[in-house]
Amino acid sequence: MKKENELKKSTMKKVQVPSGRPLGRIVCPNCGNDSDFVEVARNVIVSTIYVQNDDGSFTPNEGDSEVLGKVGLYCGQCDTDVSFFHTHLTEMIF
Repeated sequence: MKKENELKKSTMKKVQVPSGRPLGRIVCPNCGNDSDFVEVARNVIVSTIYVQNDDGSFTPNEGDSEVLGKVGLYCGQCDTDVSFFHTHLTEMIF
């Protein structure tokens, strides 16, 4: 039982919970922005399947992407790295 508890503690990921108002709202610690944020993914493979129309133009039919690198979160006003809030952002997308 003791080893099981130690394993759980070592594998649990700490999540930074924002303290903005209302509680849980992300606020940039540098400029106070609480509305605009940019997610940046590095090393991404984007695949798109196109269908050619009768007039020679193309229409995207299906797309897929795979992120191979780091994903960061930045303030949309001052570009401060707020990646420590990224897990919270992904949990709050509805």
